[in-house]
Amino acid sequence: MAAVISIVITLLGLFALQRLPVNRYPQITPPAISVVASFPGATAEDVALAVAAPIEQQLSGLDGLLYYQSANSSDGVMNLTVYFDIARDQDLAAVDVQNAIKLAEPQLPEEVRRNGIVVTKAQSDILFAAALYSDDPRFDAAYLSNYAKLNIEDELKRIPGVGNATVFGQLEFAMNISFDPDRLTQLGLTVGDVAAAVREQSTTNPAGRLGREPSPSGTQLTIPVTTQGRLRTEEEFRDIIIRANPDGSLIRVGDVATVALASRNYDQVARLDGKPTTFILVNLRNGANALDVRERFNDRMAELERDFPDGVGWVTPYDTTPFIEESISEVIKTLVEAMLLVTLVVFIFLQSWRATLIPVLAVPVSVIGTFLGLMMLGFSVNVLTLFGLVLAIGIVVDDAIVVIENVERIMAEEKVGPREAADRAMGQVAGALIAIVLVLSAVFIPVAFLGGITGEMYKQFAVTIVLSVVISGIVALTLTPALCAIMLKPGDAAHLGAQGGFFGWFNRSFGSGTRKYVGAVRRIQRAPRTTLAVFAVLIALTVVLFRRAPQAFIPPEDKGFFAIALQLPDGASKQRTEAVVERVEEFLLKDPAVAHAAALVGLDALSFAAQTNSAIIFVNLKHWSERTTPDLGIDAVVGRTNGQLFAIR
Repeated sequence: MAAVISIVITLLGLFALQRLPVNRYPQITPPAISVVASFPGATAEDVALAVAAPIEQQLSGLDGLLYYQSANSSDGVMNLTVYFDIARDQDLAAVDVQNAIKLAEPQLPEEVRRNGIVVTKAQSDILFAAALYSDDPRFDAAYLSNYAKLNIEDELKRIPGVGNATVFGQLEFAMNISFDPDRLTQLGLTVGDVAAAVREQSTTNPAGRLGREPSPSGTQLTIPVTTQGRLRTEEEFRDIIIRANPDGSLIRVGDVATVALASRNYDQVARLDGKPTTFILVNLRNGANALDVRERFNDRMAELERDFPDGVGWVTPYDTTPFIEESISEVIKTLVEAMLLVTLVVFIFLQSWRATLIPVLAVPVSVIGTFLGLMMLGFSVNVLTLFGLVLAIGIVVDDAIVVIENVERIMAEEKVGPREAADRAMGQVAGALIAIVLVLSAVFIPVAFLGGITGEMYKQFAVTIVLSVVISGIVALTLTPALCAIMLKPGDAAHLGAQGGFFGWFNRSFGSGTRKYVGAVRRIQRAPRTTLAVFAVLIALTVVLFRRAPQAFIPPEDKGFFAIALQLPDGASKQRTEAVVERVEEFLLKDPAVAHAAALVGLDALSFAAQTNSAIIFVNLKHWSERTTPDLGIDAVVGRTNGQLFAIR
């Protein structure tokens, strides 16, 4: 029965491990809902007053609402993000926001309602960015942008775990109508007159069928009627009639404007290593496995690449997953090292392979079984949960050692067999084992109830330790005594008195150290006042050093990338912003530690709204194995970059 319990725990733990998401840190950001509305031609102030304000009024009072913030761009787009309490279900929050917007719709401009309001669950930060590039002049940025929009974006959105995939700075084709204001004035027309004519005459109008019932007797055929629908060519748009004059003459769009098929948006530009390109930004769906998503993304892009035009390729200039992978790998390496060290220490003290094997077998059962609890609680495999397991290894092995030492003592003193010794030992230490589990749980459980982001951050760390301790207690009460009865031999206890070889030297040295320790304790007991004074000084020194030690939520690390947010004065044009970006790219690409510089020109770093005076540059550094000297570390690179940025005027 004991073996069956441990096998079931292990199998369920392995099952859970395959399904747990893998991330750098636990999910600590509050659930957010994104609202996007478009009011073409309006200024940022107009959008704030006519669109954002009515919606924000309806949001107040939503269940679990923390706060909301809106970013209104000069191209008439509102980006509103609504944040909820971390315990709030994101799906239900999205429904609440959608209902609030429905209440606000009667107050919104007709054009905003016609364009539609998009409500989505906000995803995590950008996981990675892929860039399409080509040295062939036929495939310029506009071509690559449209190719990515039509052939790649939707395919990436279908990948399990992808929250969203967005083509940045979409240069999708559109029919641009540029007006001659003097000509409009002469003819007594307005832009609204032209827009109304285009809207009315470039539409799909169903014309029905000839011969449909009720029809004359003898009708033999039913024929659908097809009429000209949406206009497609430049010439068709030029021929749109705006007004018919009393003399029979017609005023057409071509008489007052220039019509050309061109890009729809020129306010945003993507650049890779100083050259125009097209970026596809990929966000991770909440709760998904970042490493699995990255692998599926690579596989899907490799399939799509087969259909790329000759001369078009792709690269990933910004990727956060290598740091996640390296971090997880380092912690797993530490976990293995801790396991080996624990095994070595246990063997040195127990001095028997059979006795050592018993606690060593208990550790993987406790560790693997912990993953089942993590899955049931909705946690992930991350640096903190793995650190919890590293710490738990030294704790969970204690329970097994308590049982083994007691069994060996009874075998040596009472001269009984392993099975009977195990029965007697469990009668003596079962209560102590339960007390150990309860005491350790009482130490770490309060950490799980800390409030704020800190509490959410370290909750998984504390719960991981508690789960492993509880499972180790179950193993110590079931599997460990069973293994003792099977694996220990009556003569095994004699090894503790070994006098020769390494173990003899160790036993003598350890005995000598024990006697010195006992003597030191006796001397301390004779001078209690002095002892208390020393401890008081140590405590005071600890408090002083703690206050002087630098504090941070998360220690700084070399993640292999960093971002630069550029903000020019209000009203700065995109051309001016792009010129500054070119200067920044120039000195970045000369740095020996930099692999790629991916720039998003026309995007605000804080709100991610379109702003012609803003830009973000993601700097991807070379692999850590290529940056082994201090001057190639991220701190040195950031320092040099800041020095160059301050010199730009």
